[in-house]
Amino acid sequence: MEKPKINFEKYIRNIPDFPVKGIQFKDVTTLIKEGDVFSASVDYLYDPFREKSITKIAGVEARGFIFAAAMAYKLNVGIIPIRKPGRLPGDILAEEYQLEYGKDSVEVHIDGVNKEDKVLIVDDLLATGGTSSAAARLIERLGAEIVGCSFLIELTELQGRQKLSDYEIHSLVQFAV
Repeated sequence: MEKPKINFEKYIRNIPDFPVKGIQFKDVTTLIKEGDVFSASVDYLYDPFREKSITKIAGVEARGFIFAAAMAYKLNVGIIPIRKPGRLPGDILAEEYQLEYGKDSVEVHIDGVNKEDKVLIVDDLLATGGTSSAAARLIERLGAEIVGCSFLIELTELQGRQKLSDYEIHSLVQFAV
């Protein structure tokens, strides 16, 4: 069965000055509310990694959870939530990353993956690459293999791809900032 040709970009709404002045927020709620478009986006996010024997999908908080959960369900594999600090119960591993002005971190359960796992990292947006590269370091610190990173949107001018240069990267829609 051939996939429909969809202009995904037209389903992503731009919200100027959100959450702060000067930011052009890419709103994916206009894409995920359309069942056929959402379903096709999940298929396209997975396609480049079809032959990689994925055993887990790592979804990055918060909108990455939406795509990661749909993909994990489709592939019948587990999902690993990568969360902001203080939101996971149990034993966690944390990884710091640099922001423009300061630091932040993400966390994962230490029993979320094992050495046999092949993990695809999924998020809605690749901007500077800080969050996704921290997520990749977490997964690797737990001994699993990263098979790639898949994003709905890539903001190309922010060069986040450079921080993930050790991995295969796929983005469905690219925007200049």
